[in-house]
Amino acid sequence: MHSATLEDMRTTLRGPVIGPRDAEYDQARKIYNAMIDKRPAAIVRCADAADVMAAVTFVREHGLELAVRGGGHSGPGLCLVDDGVTIDLSPMRGVRVDPAAKTAQAGGGSQLGDLDHATHAFGLATPTGIISMTGVAGLTLGGGHGYLTRKYGLTADNLISADVVLADGSFVTANATEHPDLFWALRGGGGNFGIATSLTYRLHPVDTVGGGVTVWPVEHTREVLTWYREFLPQAPEDVYGFFTVFVVPPGPPFPEEIHRQKVCGIVWCHTGDPDRLDEALSVVQEPGSPAFHFASPMPYVALQGLFDELIPTGYQWYWRGDFFDHIPDAALDVHLKYGENNPTQLSLMHLYPVDGAAHRVGPDDTAWSYRDAVWSGVFAGVDPDPANAGIIRQWCVGYQEELHPYSMGGSYVNFMGTGEGQERVRATYRDHYDRLARVKRTYDPDNLFHANQNIAPAQE
Repeated sequence: MHSATLEDMRTTLRGPVIGPRDAEYDQARKIYNAMIDKRPAAIVRCADAADVMAAVTFVREHGLELAVRGGGHSGPGLCLVDDGVTIDLSPMRGVRVDPAAKTAQAGGGSQLGDLDHATHAFGLATPTGIISMTGVAGLTLGGGHGYLTRKYGLTADNLISADVVLADGSFVTANATEHPDLFWALRGGGGNFGIATSLTYRLHPVDTVGGGVTVWPVEHTREVLTWYREFLPQAPEDVYGFFTVFVVPPGPPFPEEIHRQKVCGIVWCHTGDPDRLDEALSVVQEPGSPAFHFASPMPYVALQGLFDELIPTGYQWYWRGDFFDHIPDAALDVHLKYGENNPTQLSLMHLYPVDGAAHRVGPDDTAWSYRDAVWSGVFAGVDPDPANAGIIRQWCVGYQEELHPYSMGGSYVNFMGTGEGQERVRATYRDHYDRLARVKRTYDPDNLFHANQNIAPAQE
């Protein structure tokens, strides 16, 4: 980008425009995943929706490459683009709660921690992810799932309305009655259709929950997962637990004797009567005595931040995902193999339940195309040392590829890694892909928004 172009952009926008020669440039281009090292020609920190409209128009008229950053949590680094413009929504982080209507409106740069903090004050919440630094907008546009999904559905299922800046720089509100085709596509179709500057959610009564973790030695993976695959889908929807293989971190609540041990386990969230928490989780003895079990009532917002310090911003990450509707016996050995060969202390695998309330939404009601999935799996190689980037990627790819034959074929779009190819995008959207491509043709016919898991505009 010519320096004159950069200066022209600065005169157009209220928010700062940061270029490669600016002192804050290297800090501005940092994102959650330190494995990503992209160098935009400009990072535009938008102050408001008007700035977003002006930035999109400027990018389009100058034929520049474009990426959009909300929370900066994109694993493959799709929120940055080399030599182009990143529209950064991070200044737009306000959340407004209407406790009477039980709704919350979040700015496009908000993170889950912002939304949870604001809603928790009123004893309310909406389903989101499990890391509070995650961007609200990116999570929602991909579908979004977490501790409240079995009880209240996906994040996208609780989206009531979205303000969106389109590829031509115009501003629209999409909901059930205004631009309903766009609203359908936004709920799972990713960042393909515009920039969400504000999102409004339905809230539910959530205050104190039962949070907990149970772990067994990794060599018990077959037995625990055999029990879990039967128990969890039949459990009351107040009981949520994701299965994981990981290495025990050296700190509370874990006792010193299991620190740094490779384990399998379940992380729990119980939304029922806190006095019945122990009763609800008494089943953890069934697959064999755990090495450690902890469960306690806690504020929901505390559970949401449980992993923040364990895997903070700035580590090396490589992740992939797959959907599963069952866990066959052959898959048990794969989980055991990769659990036993976990290469670093922070690498992990999670199987997140996406059944319950998420199954009660019609298969064609939103762009999310896996209403028949029971688990959304993520395989994540994680380490702070760049020297380990190769081994964590190898572990992640190997784990996902060996389990893929037992999957449903596609992945949660927010768990897709780099270099997976267009066929994986199609597999993620299944029969919805062609409809999404038609919506794309209507709202972004020139594919301006293509720094994503891209859906190309349908041909006329």
